[in-house]
Amino acid sequence: MPERETLEVDGRRLTVSNLAKVLYPGDGTTKHQVIEHYVRVAEVLLPQLSGRPATRKRWPDGTGRQPFFEKNAPRGTPAWVRTVTLDSPGSTRNREEVTYPVVEGLATLVWLANLAALELHTPQWTVGPRGGVRHPDRLVVDLDPGAPAGLAECAEVACLVRDRLAADDLETFPVTSGSKGLQLYAPISGRQDADVVRGYAHEMATELEAAHPRLIVSRMAKAVRGGKVFIDWSQNDSAKTTITPYSLRGLDRPFVAAPRTWLEVEDPGSLTQLLTTDLPERLDTLGDLAPATGRGGPRLP
Repeated sequence: MPERETLEVDGRRLTVSNLAKVLYPGDGTTKHQVIEHYVRVAEVLLPQLSGRPATRKRWPDGTGRQPFFEKNAPRGTPAWVRTVTLDSPGSTRNREEVTYPVVEGLATLVWLANLAALELHTPQWTVGPRGGVRHPDRLVVDLDPGAPAGLAECAEVACLVRDRLAADDLETFPVTSGSKGLQLYAPISGRQDADVVRGYAHEMATELEAAHPRLIVSRMAKAVRGGKVFIDWSQNDSAKTTITPYSLRGLDRPFVAAPRTWLEVEDPGSLTQLLTTDLPERLDTLGDLAPATGRGGPRLP
């Protein structure tokens, strides 16, 4: 396999390199196979990325080596990649502004995959065509197990969260994270600011903790999470991002943040994290199970 190749993707020319490099040492998955994954899921992944500034986690030397987070569009970003410059108060690098890429086409997706941007993280809000920041259009509940609790306990809590949100007319979509836990997404109206959404999520988490204290914790302190599932309501903060459904994860093998059916979640004993190789058959038989985008939802009470 040549070191560098020039591809034409959606009418854009881009150079890819080192396609034979192993990025996942656990099973030998190469950069070429990473690009193939993103091409294969592009039709269902791109709607999840559209309009959302993308923070990337990159493993240029493979997942056995140290990664780095990247927010700014890197030097050499093609002119055809959409970018948006946003205020960045409280930046860890003391930047007043960050210029993010916005992934809105297959060519941009392949370009990022070639940079070994394995994980794609996005906020719960979008930007408009002129770069204006909109209110969040989805609520996310991130379920993080504290050992010895695991995915089965997360599934149990997911059903409790689903039922609680349903009482407020919210429809939830489960996604196993590809790591330890899972996320639930609920479309909302997009007419309330992030502080309102975060406050609602916090109140819901506190309420469920009070009802199920042996199973659920809503407090941030890691010391209290052992054997319980932490409902991370803070993911609704405007500065936070969440792993995007269908994104790869940077583990030893190519696990994926995978949308699931509620029937799967209701059978926690058989629920496992999924690999890239699991997705083609699922997409063929189940279709796109990802959280709904662009349709709006109810206002939070």
